[in-house]
Amino acid sequence: MAHYPLLERIFYPDDLKKLTPEELIQVCHELREFIIDIVCENPGHLGANLGTVELTVALHYVFDVPHDKIIWDVGHQAYGHKILTGRREVFHTNRKYGGISGFPKRDESPYDVFGTGHSSTSISAALGIAMGLRYNSRDEANVIAVIGDGSLTGGMAFEGLNNAGTLHPNMLVILNDNNISIDPNVGALKDYLLDITTSKTYNRFRDEMWDMLGKMGRMAPFARQYVQKIEASLKALFLKQSNLFEALNFRYFGPVDGHDVVHLTEVLQDLKTIKGPKLLHVLTKKGKGFPRAEENQTAFHSPGRFDRKTGEFLSAKGTEAEPPRYQDVFGLT
Repeated sequence: MAHYPLLERIFYPDDLKKLTPEELIQVCHELREFIIDIVCENPGHLGANLGTVELTVALHYVFDVPHDKIIWDVGHQAYGHKILTGRREVFHTNRKYGGISGFPKRDESPYDVFGTGHSSTSISAALGIAMGLRYNSRDEANVIAVIGDGSLTGGMAFEGLNNAGTLHPNMLVILNDNNISIDPNVGALKDYLLDITTSKTYNRFRDEMWDMLGKMGRMAPFARQYVQKIEASLKALFLKQSNLFEALNFRYFGPVDGHDVVHLTEVLQDLKTIKGPKLLHVLTKKGKGFPRAEENQTAFHSPGRFDRKTGEFLSAKGTEAEPPRYQDVFGLT
């Protein structure tokens, strides 16, 4: 039986917070191995969950859930979340009769704040929760929506972004870009700009400058507009993706390496102090850490039983190759 020395000490996020940032790297390795070990015998969603291991660990390390709220779009990528929030010891019952649900489920855990299963709903759900917290004078809590680049193409996701940009809630949207469908930015200057725009010093200066410009009487609107144009021009020059989200009144940050857990915790820690709607663009790879899943992301989205060492698909008895699944035949017909 496999042994997970650090993971076995983590029952809830408070246990995770006792570790050093460097130890999180080992936690991510063990969490990824644990998911593979279970899913190869007890079929479930594999690829998406392997791709969000570092992001999941970083979120639970930085934020104070369930006081802070995390909404997972669709829920295909929430296994790590479940394992770190009190369900590791029953994870082998995932998707079994009488076991835990394969998706976030509100009546299963206070850490599951929104029931999912359908795509593109997370941003609207996060907006509703954020506004409810505001009306109850609790808007100091952080509300986070994690959504994939595929789900972001849904109309409901853009409706949520548009409304959030108007209502200006305290919420963070994390774009989990595992297809790299938007051209990635590279280079040291991009990294430097990300460090600057997420820093407390920069954001405090930005807020103070905004207040000062507002005291310029009739010139205030023009001065503010001029400064906004300068900031937007700098971002547009080095951050190709920022324009769309900035146009919807979201502050855009990224892209960042979604598999660098230490850097992710640093970025999230900075974003935690920035109020209003913001979007963090994270680049991940589906199936990360399991070569066969990285090579064939479609087949290993929800692969059925497979050999842990070779990645070969197995029949229910585990002795023969599994026949084609209905969805595979349907998709190729």
